[in-house]
Amino acid sequence: MFADEESAVIMLFEGIKRNVIVLGIVSFLTDVSSEMVFPIIPLFLTTVLGVGTEIVGLVEGVADSISSLLDIFFGYWSDLRGRRKDFVVAGYGLSAILKAGLVLATIWQQILLIRGLERVGKSIRTSPRDAIIAESADEKSRGAAFGLHRAKDTMGAVVGPLLALAILSLYGQGESGYRTVFMFGLVPAALAVFTILLFVREPKKTPQKEAVKKPHFWESLRMLGQGYKRFLMISCLFSLAYFSFALLIVRASNIGIATQDILLIYVLYNVVYAIASMPIGTLSDRIGRKHVIAASFMLYALICVGFIFVSDFWQVAALFAIYGIFVAADESVNKAYISDMVEEKSRGIALGAYNSAVGAVYLPANAIFGAIWAGLGATVAFGAAAAVAVGAGILMATQK
Repeated sequence: MFADEESAVIMLFEGIKRNVIVLGIVSFLTDVSSEMVFPIIPLFLTTVLGVGTEIVGLVEGVADSISSLLDIFFGYWSDLRGRRKDFVVAGYGLSAILKAGLVLATIWQQILLIRGLERVGKSIRTSPRDAIIAESADEKSRGAAFGLHRAKDTMGAVVGPLLALAILSLYGQGESGYRTVFMFGLVPAALAVFTILLFVREPKKTPQKEAVKKPHFWESLRMLGQGYKRFLMISCLFSLAYFSFALLIVRASNIGIATQDILLIYVLYNVVYAIASMPIGTLSDRIGRKHVIAASFMLYALICVGFIFVSDFWQVAALFAIYGIFVAADESVNKAYISDMVEEKSRGIALGAYNSAVGAVYLPANAIFGAIWAGLGATVAFGAAAAVAVGAGILMATQK
């Protein structure tokens, strides 16, 4: 029996190299930091700084869009230079430094600026890091590799809110408590940077038979295949419905869920996310990534419908748990799907172009969703998002 279990574990990790494990630890530490801070920023904005849902949507949309819009360039530059680790160090380092600004912020415009600049660090690191992961795993295990990375990342998102909850229990849920959480969140962010410097190794490149001239930026984009471009269009359509997680937190708060309970629900979401990530990635290795992605779009539509009718704590908890399953698929399988489509030399720009394209849609999608919610109510906003997600799911299911 134990031999069978050991064999199953070996098969699960087969084809996955050390960099994937180390980058998972880095993401764990970074998410401990980020998820101490980010879940309470909407509450800090609404309860301490006194802003409405439209400002929360603007802040979160700008933050995610700024990072994603730059991904394409940093992905291309990492392809061009051939040294991806430098970008990973710079990106994590910049984010760690800028998080310190949250401790001193007094107006929402400062939060907007800090969140936007901090996310630039995410943009610098994301595509090069994902390219390292893709190059540190066999193709048949790539879904599992991205799933393993996301699982470790999300374990940090379990620990972070629990630490935030403990700090808020000691210092209270007012302004001083929120700022204390921001301050303590700097420690794991710094540890993540040191881990990269000491343990991440640049992947070995596939030997070239002869010197090949590096394509310029626009040529690199044109070299990406039609299948990739169709997937990009479908992903952009879906992104019109994919609003910030912060607005789900606001929805939970609006129906009367207390701050402590929101943090606990957020932990539940991340536990499910962490547990589901590697199995879903492995499932995509076996049955095909397209089917898993299409199903995840449909699942998201059901979640949106659920948030129209939610009224009790257990219902909110259940929806957040199901949302964890969706995000596990969205964050793991999409990147593996793209990595399978393109050659190693174009992987940085392909992953970056994907992040930038969906990010370009993400800002107006968040702003529009927040405005619809403020003007017409939550039912209309969530219903519209569900309809768009269903359309994207149908297109993905019929993708050739």
